[in-house]
Amino acid sequence: MVVGDFAIELDTVVVGAGPGGYVAAIRAAQLGQKVAIVEKENLGGVCLNVGCIPSKALIAAGHRYETALHSSEIGISAENVTVDFSKVQAWKDSVVKKLTGGVEGLLKGNKVEIIKGEAYFNDAHTMRVMTEDSAQTYTFKNVILATGSTPIEIPGFKWSKRVINSTGALSLPEIPKKIVVIGGGYIGMELGTAYANFGTEVTILEAGKEILAGFESSMSSIVKRGLKKKGNVEIYTEAFGKEVTETEDGVTVHFETKGELKSVDADYVLVTVGRFPNTKEIGLEAVGIELTERGLVKVDKQCRTNIENFYAIGDIIDGPPLAHKASYEAKIAADAISGEPSEIDYLAIPAVCFTDPELATVGYTKKQADEENLEVVVSKFPFGANGRALSLNATEGFVQLVTLKEDGLLIGAQVVGANASDIISEPGLAIEAGMTAEDIAETIHAHPTLGEISMEAAEVAAGHPIHILK
Repeated sequence: MVVGDFAIELDTVVVGAGPGGYVAAIRAAQLGQKVAIVEKENLGGVCLNVGCIPSKALIAAGHRYETALHSSEIGISAENVTVDFSKVQAWKDSVVKKLTGGVEGLLKGNKVEIIKGEAYFNDAHTMRVMTEDSAQTYTFKNVILATGSTPIEIPGFKWSKRVINSTGALSLPEIPKKIVVIGGGYIGMELGTAYANFGTEVTILEAGKEILAGFESSMSSIVKRGLKKKGNVEIYTEAFGKEVTETEDGVTVHFETKGELKSVDADYVLVTVGRFPNTKEIGLEAVGIELTERGLVKVDKQCRTNIENFYAIGDIIDGPPLAHKASYEAKIAADAISGEPSEIDYLAIPAVCFTDPELATVGYTKKQADEENLEVVVSKFPFGANGRALSLNATEGFVQLVTLKEDGLLIGAQVVGANASDIISEPGLAIEAGMTAEDIAETIHAHPTLGEISMEAAEVAAGHPIHILK
């Protein structure tokens, strides 16, 4: 049934309620705009519902189980450690529910109108929002597109009960005995590691020469070494999935690696080879929005498209598909609509991978600095020389700072080790604030903490290290 379709007037419309969309809606409302947000599925988007949050909950549960099994080195052992995976899933779902409920409360508290349905644009000022049994036309002044992305399906591996993407991997009814992961990027490595910690035999197929290509090899090699120590993870590089044979109880994955054909049996095959932007079938061509060959929306430094009142953020514009990138861009777009002078600066945007141990990077790497002909100094301090890391029995890894040779200005940092995802925030702030290594070195850090490793690396950069020989 189609409802009587008199156009409803709106001011600012946000399409998509993920970490980009809901943040854009809230910020725009705070700046005095009358805002409506359109979402066809769940508030919080992929990140809160089937991405960042549930995956970290699953990873945390896996760590608890592994720690219970393998703490004899520090004098602690346990017998008959078991996992009730249905309870793990229920706990994970409760975390998701709390956060998505919180998002709804924040939107309503900021007087953002929530419209359920799928948006389709007729022109630059008109859209229809459709549900299963109704359709409504709206007019608007400005739009922020935040429609996110979808996992890529590859030839020979059509989605099914046992050929799954990251969403399926987060809702398995049982811990698989064996799983094949196609794609050694951050999603595949995080989920593969999570199940390895639960005892699953994991086979990783990566098309490139190394896993975790977005991080320096000195970092990914530590992760690779840790996975080998687990004893239940096998990694193939330069490996390409050819096809899958599926039965009711499992799969056989046929693949090629370095010219050799191989096959491996498993309960499931998880395909994590990237994501494509959700820019099709929403009417962008009717508006005249310019897209790249990959289907990404072209934007300027204020996230404005070639159509003056259309803005785009998150996975549908250029750059890594990171939730915090989308949230950052959301504020820029909301500011721009309000006439604020904000614009994008990606230098201090971090990237994190929740493997064992964690990886994090922000700003320039040494290689990137060299490519731009910047003279830099790379300074490193190991976790193994830090008291807190030793007391946590987590000595693998390092903090590395990249500073300009002429004045010690911090332009990059890389962390591999326990809590790298938290440690990276300090160098990220330092880069954003234009601080030098000396500024970090002279900042008093609490002892004993992992945060001291950044200070120690800064002292190396400043030329006067205390707890490591120069």
